[in-house]
Amino acid sequence: MTISILQPVVILLAWTMVMWLWMYVTRIPAMQKAKIDVANLKGGTGKDLDAILPAEVQWKAHNYNHLLAEPTIFYAVCLVLAIIGHGEGMNLAIAWFYVALRIAHSLVQATVNRVAVRFFLFALSSLSLIVLIFHAAIPIFDLHIG
Repeated sequence: MTISILQPVVILLAWTMVMWLWMYVTRIPAMQKAKIDVANLKGGTGKDLDAILPAEVQWKAHNYNHLLAEPTIFYAVCLVLAIIGHGEGMNLAIAWFYVALRIAHSLVQATVNRVAVRFFLFALSSLSLIVLIFHAAIPIFDLHIG
């Protein structure tokens, strides 16, 4: 088993919790300022706060939710690559590239939230994820490319 590829996994997991903290550090004071009585709230989702809280506050929450979506595929493919002994070299570099892009995406979305920049970072990270999946498929399915 090659576990080096689990390092970027742990960093992205930790980054997700940084975004969780940033979300609450900004959202709770904004909810207090908006006089939202959380003790008497029933049902609903965090998305319901979009109409009540400033967009800049909600951007952090939206990004936290994004970190709970596509990165789950990243975690799975990295575990597969580690188990089959392909978690070094190019795959490790691509995994670090993916994590760097996701952190950059978070910072853009949580601060200036420029959609064109976010889309570019997301698309590039998705392409790197596709490459990792392809690299996992080659040995798993004994594909002979070339």
